[in-house]
Amino acid sequence: MHRFKDLEIWKKSRVFCTKIYDITSEFPESEKFGLTNQLRRAAVSIPSNIAEGSSRSSNKDFARFLQITLGSAYEIETQLLISLDLEFINQTKLDILLKDLESIVKMTSKFKSTLK
Repeated sequence: MHRFKDLEIWKKSRVFCTKIYDITSEFPESEKFGLTNQLRRAAVSIPSNIAEGSSRSSNKDFARFLQITLGSAYEIETQLLISLDLEFINQTKLDILLKDLESIVKMTSKFKSTLK
């Protein structure tokens, strides 16, 4: 069992989640149940799956939750690109968020590879 609160990926993903909430608060009201909701749910999923996976009794189970985490990250990347296409965010904000997300993906992938 791992202490999720000590994991750097969990800490970074919480900060990233806050950034997603901040950026989506600027989305049009008509997107409240669309991209805003989708992005927020996927962003919350990242630290949540890390925490839940850390409670599992085996590294194999934890690795499965980290794989779900990666899926949520790629979902967010797609949704952010769509947000750019719809002009809900600008390129600068997108670049910052994608850089943060890439860091989380790399850290998660590397950590996952140590669990096998």
